[in-house]
Amino acid sequence: MFDISLSYNRYGFLGCEFLLWLWFCSNNSGLYKLFDNKNEALEIGNKIILEKKNNSSFEKITIKGEEADLEEAMISLKKGAIVKELNFLYKKENKEWRFTITGENLCFTNLKIPDVGFIETKKDIEGFVVEKIYSYNLIFCLIDDLYNKYILLRISDEWKHIVFDIKKWMNY
Repeated sequence: MFDISLSYNRYGFLGCEFLLWLWFCSNNSGLYKLFDNKNEALEIGNKIILEKKNNSSFEKITIKGEEADLEEAMISLKKGAIVKELNFLYKKENKEWRFTITGENLCFTNLKIPDVGFIETKKDIEGFVVEKIYSYNLIFCLIDDLYNKYILLRISDEWKHIVFDIKKWMNY
């Protein structure tokens, strides 16, 4: 059994690489489809945090805002920065979820779910709670499924082609 700090140091890059892969797939949905259902979409939201470490320096690049240009983020990727945090907008049918994922530990922050209605009577409470739990659970299951898809690709022979396409996308 691995010591947890050893495992973290050895495999800690996977979360950040997963976020980069999601960013790439969401920008190239024609090449790489995250979903079979056409009523689902994952888009990059309004915040990206990248980090670049050199021998003696450390840079943290934060791009935030509704109309933020991702050009600076792409330049940072070209210079060797890694994606540390990424905000997403998930759309399914006519509902939207917003959330941020941290690459180091795949932790969720700022999770905003669609409105689930109002409580007008005591009978509505149970339905309201169940709908809320469903909305939260849907996002957790979504990321679990996408991470599973990423890991299966990561250990397959197809991964080297995806890496090539990601590098081409970054340098475009």
